[in-house]
Amino acid sequence: MSGREKRKDEECASDGDSEGRGPPKKTIKRSGDDDDDDTDELVVCDLSKNRKVKVRTFNGRIMVDIREYYVKDGKELPGKKGISLTMDQWNILRENIEEIDKAVNEN
Repeated sequence: MSGREKRKDEECASDGDSEGRGPPKKTIKRSGDDDDDDTDELVVCDLSKNRKVKVRTFNGRIMVDIREYYVKDGKELPGKKGISLTMDQWNILRENIEEIDKAVNEN
């Protein structure tokens, strides 16, 4: 199996992991807990087994981070796949949720 096929299989496998789950998991991690620099974060919800939504402070800026995670040496680490939205970007997304829902329902 090629790397591309493997990646696609992993994406599809993790897409449906959120169905049937209970309420979102919420935890707080303070910057003093690890050797992270200026970072505080709150896990808002698990979208699937490997995808999470976090609200974090990074270099004094609040960010909404939607990202895939992986486990290495027993530690959960953020992957490259994801997006961090500034508060301006998050507010634009929130203002357009109804239009996004409408477009999703039309397809």
